[in-house]
Amino acid sequence: MRMLDEQYLKTPCYGVDKMTQWLRRQGHRVNPKRIRRLLRQMGLEAIYPRPGRNLSLPDKEHKIYPYLLRGVVITRGNQVWSTDITYIRMYHGWVYLTAVMDWFSRYVLSWEVSITLEADFCVSALQQALRQGTPEFFNSDQGSQFTSEDFIRPLKDAGIQISMDGRGRVFDNIFVERLWRTVKVEEVYLRDYQTVAEAVLGLGRYFEFYNHERLHEALGYRTPAEVFGG
Repeated sequence: MRMLDEQYLKTPCYGVDKMTQWLRRQGHRVNPKRIRRLLRQMGLEAIYPRPGRNLSLPDKEHKIYPYLLRGVVITRGNQVWSTDITYIRMYHGWVYLTAVMDWFSRYVLSWEVSITLEADFCVSALQQALRQGTPEFFNSDQGSQFTSEDFIRPLKDAGIQISMDGRGRVFDNIFVERLWRTVKVEEVYLRDYQTVAEAVLGLGRYFEFYNHERLHEALGYRTPAEVFGG
């Protein structure tokens, strides 16, 4: 699973067949059925237009909101926030990570870890973020965690415009997708978290570094905290 996760970041366009062939070239005896099962468990799929996303599947009973950000120019902090979920591998098993990010500054307002994909940890991250401000738009994918009443209600109560990615449009939430890549390359792949507590501790240290020390070329070599704080 570790090799799959690391290779996915290098070649996110690889589906089951290409990933199977790549592993065979590394000397591993694997078949497509096993690779498909592992990729599903990890919430990974090749990036090309297709419906659905493994980590946050839609609920047919929930309302889906339109994508509102096409053509919107991002010029200030607290204009657009967004969220997503990713898989974090550990030495044994994995956990799920969610975060709320300000698009303009790349500042991570909040994050949470969970061993399940229930909506609670996403709602908790949202509530923490809203204690720090109120965006004009809030963007997510169409996953059931983000369309649940517990998640939508605080956004409506705060008068925030709700935007959701189009199904299969992986680049509608590109800033959070880039955050996941950065977190995994600079933190997760350098550690072998033994427990959930170790993962929480390591991620906490990293996000503190990311917000307050890590220089971003796109931000004029400033930190997210410097840009978000004005």
